[in-house]
Order: sequence, then C-alpha cells, then structure tokens
Amino acid sequence: MKTMLITALMALSVSVSTVFAADKPVEDKPAAAPSTDVSTPPDKAAESGEPAKVEIREVAKFFDETFNDMQDEIETAKADGKQGLLVMFEMDECPFCHRMKTTVLNRSDIQDYYKENFRIVTVDIEGDVELTNFKGETTTQKDFALKEFRVRATPVFQFIGLDGEPVKNGRLTGATKDADEFMLFGKYVVDKKNEDVPFSKFKREQTSDAKS
Repeated sequence: MKTMLITALMALSVSVSTVFAADKPVEDKPAAAPSTDVSTPPDKAAESGEPAKVEIREVAKFFDETFNDMQDEIETAKADGKQGLLVMFEMDECPFCHRMKTTVLNRSDIQDYYKENFRIVTVDIEGDVELTNFKGETTTQKDFALKEFRVRATPVFQFIGLDGEPVKNGRLTGATKDADEFMLFGKYVVDKKNEDVPFSKFKREQTSDAKS
C-alpha cells in the first residue's frame, strides 16, 4: 500500500511539472546588435580625419582647354585666382608620359589639388600647331618646346608664374616615382619652398622628417 502511494505521488509530480513547463512562455532570443560598420562619405572625410577616397577619372580632366595662346592662359589664370600655369611638354610615343597619365594624372586627389592652384595645359614637342608664346610672338609647339624651354626628353612639367616667367626650381623632367611624389612637387611650389631649395633637397628633407 505504501509503495503504491509513493508511486502515485511521483506520477502526480511529473504531471504537474509538465503542465507548468507547457504554460511557461518561450523566451525570445536576444536580437543581434546593430552593425556599427558605417563607411565615411567622401565629403565627411576631412571632418572625421580619414583620408578621402581616391577616384580614377579621365585624364583629360587634369588639363584645361587651350587655344595655344600663352599670354591668354596667363590672363585666365589671374582671373581665376590661380598661382600660375603648369605646362606639360609631351609627345605621343612617350611611354613615361603614358605612365604619368594612367597612374598619376588621372587620380582625383591630384586633379583637385593641381587644378585648385594652377591652370594646366599640354604642349606636343613634335607639334606643328601654331602657338603664341609668353611674349606674344607666333611660333609652333615644337619650336616653343625646343628653342624656348630646351625640352628634349618627355615628360617635362614646367611651372610658369603669373608674370609669364618660369618659376624658380619649378621644372620636373621625367615621370615621378608615384602620385605622392607628384603631389609633393605641387605643394613644393604652392608653399613657395622652391624659392629656398631645389626639389631634390626638399624631397629628401620631407622623407627624413617622415621617418623621424
């Protein structure tokens, strides 16, 4: 009798536990935390301290439209509030010109910085197109390049001041190592460092400062 009573009580306990378990609401799993991985828009990059994303553009956007009148180019640069003119001497079959155009001059950071500070034109050193020089004299592109600027190898990047004269230490011959070096060349002229030291020395000083 005692054994039967114990067995009945145990069965009743299991039944009650089962009912309570069935009636208990199922707890929801915690929701996943919202993602905090938010990319910074380009126009907010400066505010956040993050570098702006570099875009690849058409290289033609690096240059301004020109009618081969250098006096007019200088007047336009003045009117636009630029520091001067940048002339790129090039030729069609120049592999180093091609390299600059496809790896450096087509970058948004390079285009934005240079066009903010300079008017930019290109001259074909083999061209027979008529050109008016900074003195108002009529010549051709190739004579302008060879006789007035002694360009024999390309590319050559030559800064011209608003007075129509070549900027001191403002000439770079050949392709740069990379976009950073070409950007440094622009800042070297914009910040007037060219008036104190050659670009080669300025570049070494910048490299030394960066390492220290």
